[in-house]
Amino acid sequence: MITIERVQTGVRIEKRMLKVLKALAEHFDMSLGELIECMVLHAFDGERVFGDETLGRIAKLREVYGLDLNRAHAHALREEAP
Repeated sequence: MITIERVQTGVRIEKRMLKVLKALAEHFDMSLGELIECMVLHAFDGERVFGDETLGRIAKLREVYGLDLNRAHAHALREEAP
């Protein structure tokens, strides 16, 4: 085990995406922060983050929560003015 220091952050994220991530973290019995750390570490190493089975689960969760965004939308998202 490696000892680390975690900090609280106020990251804002798209609502439906957060629901999918929280459900996926619950599936793996880990916190949302732990899931994000795992995803980032894999991505930083240029590795595939999820296997086929998990990608299938994500597809179902995206459908449940109506998440129709994909990587093509990544640089085109903007928040609606209040």
